[in-house]
Amino acid sequence: MTMTPEQAAWFQGTFTRLVDNVDRALMGKREVVGLVLAAMLAEGHVLLEDAPGTGKTSLAKALAATVQGTSSRIQFTPDLLPSDVTGVTIYDQQAHRFEFHRGPVFASIVLADEINRASPKTQSALLEVMEESRVTVDGVPHEVGRPFLVIATQNPVEQAGTYKLPEAQLDRFLVKTSIGYPDLAVAERILAGAADRNPSAHLPAIITTGAVADMADLAATVHVEPAVLRYTAQLAEATRADASVNLGVSVRGSLSLIRIAKVWAAAQGRHFVTPDDVKALVGPVWTHRLVLDPEAEFSGTTAEAVIARTLESVPAPQARAAA
Repeated sequence: MTMTPEQAAWFQGTFTRLVDNVDRALMGKREVVGLVLAAMLAEGHVLLEDAPGTGKTSLAKALAATVQGTSSRIQFTPDLLPSDVTGVTIYDQQAHRFEFHRGPVFASIVLADEINRASPKTQSALLEVMEESRVTVDGVPHEVGRPFLVIATQNPVEQAGTYKLPEAQLDRFLVKTSIGYPDLAVAERILAGAADRNPSAHLPAIITTGAVADMADLAATVHVEPAVLRYTAQLAEATRADASVNLGVSVRGSLSLIRIAKVWAAAQGRHFVTPDDVKALVGPVWTHRLVLDPEAEFSGTTAEAVIARTLESVPAPQARAAA
């Protein structure tokens, strides 16, 4: 079944209301909010590379409040254990059985703060739950439910005592973006409300978590023309053929781009994906997946430059509405 124009119009209206609500707590960052919300509806995860104090925690709390979900924050440190993230099985002496005590990863929105400060072993505790939305402890799987969004952060400035995220884990993040500092006018509005230390607590819920899951299922029915699929595959192939790249975009990266492009199209009120949707999202979805050649990187080549070069070299098909 393909999404109808009427369903696309409803999706657009609901998506706009969600962004408006979150924007009340995270002022002036509608584009970032829309991107994170689209990632959640595409059932992916977000990596925020940003300086401290830019509103990452506020974003997670506001998003959870908007969808009537739960939120948790995990401060990643070198001594954090995998069981501190996923949970642990403890023997109940009175009941004479083992019981699973859920960790903070069991929430609708999970903020993994400074994820690169934990050891690779602890970082790997997130791999299964990010990919399969479940945690396996002592051979028993535990579902985390829907929606489930991991917002991981890392500080781009302080690298002392950090562990670089491996490519396999970076590939699990659908989107990489940053919130950034507000402009002067928005900063003044934020300072005017300084007395309210938790603006997210006053946000009304717009929809339920069940409705969010329904929106995700509906977005998956957006139509994608074969020409757009071919265009996406050609772009991915071009990144792998680039002389400055050691590791290009994977198949998972291509699938991720199509999934979020469907959500993006529906958020614009369309029941079909256009090449412009792909172009708009290819940067935040693909830049963190590229592994550049060290010599090229030393000479000043960036992942953003490779993406721009790729978009110029691969001709886009003519946009055509779905029937």
